[in-house]
Amino acid sequence: MTPTLHLPSMERYSPKDKQSFSYKTVVHRWPVILTNIVSAVVSANHELDQSETAKLAEGKEIIRKLSELKHHMGRNRVLEPIPEDGDANRACYNDELAATPEEDKRWFTMNWLFAECYLYRLLRSFFAVTTHWKSYDPFFESKAQTYKSSSGAIVHLANALNSMVANVRLQDDWEAKSSPLEMAFWEMVQADLWGNATDLSLLVDLNYADLQKLQAVGAAAQQEQATRILRDDLPRVWELLKTVKGGRVDIVLDNAGFEVYTDLILADFLVSCTPFVNTVVFHPKMIPWFVSDVLPGDFEWAIESLLNPEFFSAHANISEADTQGLIALSNRWRSHVASGAFHLSVPTSTPIGTDAPAANFWTTQYAYADLPALDPELLAELQKSDLVIFKGDLNYRKLVGDCKWPTTTPFEEALGPLNGKINLVSLRTNKADTICGLGPGIEERLDVEAPDWRVSGKYAVVSFSPRTL
Repeated sequence: MTPTLHLPSMERYSPKDKQSFSYKTVVHRWPVILTNIVSAVVSANHELDQSETAKLAEGKEIIRKLSELKHHMGRNRVLEPIPEDGDANRACYNDELAATPEEDKRWFTMNWLFAECYLYRLLRSFFAVTTHWKSYDPFFESKAQTYKSSSGAIVHLANALNSMVANVRLQDDWEAKSSPLEMAFWEMVQADLWGNATDLSLLVDLNYADLQKLQAVGAAAQQEQATRILRDDLPRVWELLKTVKGGRVDIVLDNAGFEVYTDLILADFLVSCTPFVNTVVFHPKMIPWFVSDVLPGDFEWAIESLLNPEFFSAHANISEADTQGLIALSNRWRSHVASGAFHLSVPTSTPIGTDAPAANFWTTQYAYADLPALDPELLAELQKSDLVIFKGDLNYRKLVGDCKWPTTTPFEEALGPLNGKINLVSLRTNKADTICGLGPGIEERLDVEAPDWRVSGKYAVVSFSPRTL
């Protein structure tokens, strides 16, 4: 029996609306992303020995498919079924396409959430059907360069966290209002929230040198950034954590590089500096997804790279003390992985494209309102957690169904059937039109003061929903 999907009461965003960010995405962002993938494959092909004729031929065929896709997208062609490629999550896309009227399943008419997820699943098929490119991530080099370019913020956070871990008095009087531990928690969460500024799928035209401006994590910068958090449920999250002893937190990951580094910073703080959490479970993607999302290998690579003194050398002057601080941080994280305090939902060695029941749902087109019906096993696993943190813009879009909610719609209402099933908090910098749970008058004020407030990444929400069932 096929589960019944949740039908939201509001229309979803679509490129049909030429004033929407989804329209700008189809017209401007996606063609650039496709061009960048072509460049990556061309570069990889050029580095091959000419005797590797089979791999060269497959690389050229991938380039041909990418060019054809870009052509079809620009001419608003019908979305074609994803071919059989051996990877998971093919039928879910093809079944929805088959049930969609032709006039609604074109690049400029399909609902944006489906089309964007479909795009990355289709791109995966270009590589999955090959013999020599199955494990290739066309976005890895851009992830790596962005991580290297974040060296200033990385060192700053490493030094801050190492100091907190060494401060045995940090937990004193943690039950008191505005205790040092609570203030440190706020600093760590805010660093993790704004770490999403390095979403590569949205910064396709940004020079890497500009990333430092988006990653200011000093106290003064955080005070200014706090004024841009339009909904702040962090006090409710803190009150929940204070009821937990030796518990578990899950993080549904978003971007690799600097953002997953800030996820690890927050996770280490929770495990090493608080009495609340013993285990943090991280949930990656199984295919290259939205340019910069975390694959299992990206998780391990982010930790191991900190051990290499040369890794950041081309991007910043890092002192010997800073280098030793990064090594100490990495060694502590490796110890957490070995002990199980840090746990990836799939092994870090899992190849790209593996059919992994623990992770497959994250790369479907479904909104999270459908999680209880479509993947009860994943829901049951998340219910073992004391708090599930959903990182980034796409996770927020999926939580609220990417719908045109009035901005004052309660966040819990937008969650649909997921509401009340788990303790969840969404850490999201605003990079798409959909948003809810705001107070009266906020939308009207920002429409005047900062017309791009929904998509600029300069504003954020921390939205919490408690478990009630």
